[in-house]
Amino acid sequence: MRISTNGIELNCVIEGEGPWVTMSHSLACNLSMWDPQMQVLTKHYKVLRFDTRGHGASSAPAGAYTLEQMADDVHGLFAELGIKRTHWIGLSMGGMIGETYALKYPGVFQSMVLADTTSRRPPNAAEMWGGRIRTAREQGMEALVESTLERWFTAPYRKAHPDVMARIGDDIRNTPVAGFAGCCEAIAKIDVLDRLKEIDCPALVMVGDQDHGTPPEMARQIHANLRGSDLLIIPDAAHLSNVEQSEVFNRALTEFLARN
Repeated sequence: MRISTNGIELNCVIEGEGPWVTMSHSLACNLSMWDPQMQVLTKHYKVLRFDTRGHGASSAPAGAYTLEQMADDVHGLFAELGIKRTHWIGLSMGGMIGETYALKYPGVFQSMVLADTTSRRPPNAAEMWGGRIRTAREQGMEALVESTLERWFTAPYRKAHPDVMARIGDDIRNTPVAGFAGCCEAIAKIDVLDRLKEIDCPALVMVGDQDHGTPPEMARQIHANLRGSDLLIIPDAAHLSNVEQSEVFNRALTEFLARN
């Protein structure tokens, strides 16, 4: 279904019954990124997945976006759906949106899972993301597919799972250029590491041990700044750890949610 919020429309899907769980995907993906988690979650939870602004079947307005704006998108979505409390699961960009939301709207998240994400931009963020924006605008998203898959998955996994590479590759390819560029502008500016101490809800931080985009060292910094959080470094996984090591990811996720 499509929900009007914050001047745009967000595409979302709701499945299962129980306490609310909201899932927020990576840049250049869509809500289907979470398919490997659905079977275990919908047994016990009412799961909301949505396409972030600029992605999937949601609106993709031109211009730079901000993480605060995307947090407001989510807040409007919650208001339309009557969600007062929810667990949050965010990977990469979804984790950044979650951190921003938790700081702006304290008390809504019952717990928070931050996977393969960051809370502080690297020194070369403007140059790196600017380059990817230029590539997308000048050559289209196709030009980013192979390099992105190489960052997101380990070489053995890519070789062993051509079907997954084809499916995720199509998601990258089909991401609107305006949406990709707008979100790149937002995540290139993230800088909330020092404020994470303000967040007061249980948290689980997960990261693939071979994630070079949002590396384990950043996960350790997030963990150190989130009071009482748990940290899991997932072996043999790169950036999309929920896909590459879904069994390990799902086990950690369900055990954490059951405790909180």
